[in-house]
Amino acid sequence: MNLFEIILIAIGLSMDAFAVSITLGLSVEKPKAREIVTPGVFFGVFQALMPIIGYFAGTYFAVKIQKFEHWVAFILLGFIGGNMIRESLSKKEEESNEDSFQFLKMLVLAIATSIDALAVGVTFAFFKINIFIAALIIGSITFIISMVGVKIGNIFGAKYKSKAEFVGGVILVILGIKIVIEHLFFQGN
Repeated sequence: MNLFEIILIAIGLSMDAFAVSITLGLSVEKPKAREIVTPGVFFGVFQALMPIIGYFAGTYFAVKIQKFEHWVAFILLGFIGGNMIRESLSKKEEESNEDSFQFLKMLVLAIATSIDALAVGVTFAFFKINIFIAALIIGSITFIISMVGVKIGNIFGAKYKSKAEFVGGVILVILGIKIVIEHLFFQGN
């Protein structure tokens, strides 16, 4: 897995945080610097930690399922991406709340938006990558995209929320398909 693919995965993973950040931006009339940075910090940190946790859990199991690793990556990325696409097409409205930036709420949102990063970390265990650099890239991209999301949410409203989540889901599904195709047709396994 190369740097470009890790960046694409980071962008895909950050779309949930981006969508939630847009919603957070809707909840304030004019966001202060703290309200723009807070989601970036929470989402970026958790998006960086979860792949590391998943990686080490996956490393433990990698030897046991090495012959099927491409299918595991395909299924996990396909499931995560498919779920993001499904959610993007859902018509349910999210609540806006004046207390959107409280610690406990941000913690819950950060965990909820980073569960898919945990699964991606498991898939990273099957590739020869530096998990700490990958996690830093994922966390940094999520940090920036989340801050942008708050601002966009405040300026443009919910118009782009579902589109961002849809694009993120498509990216993850395509990467899952690419992994299987490469393994089946280009590695001779």
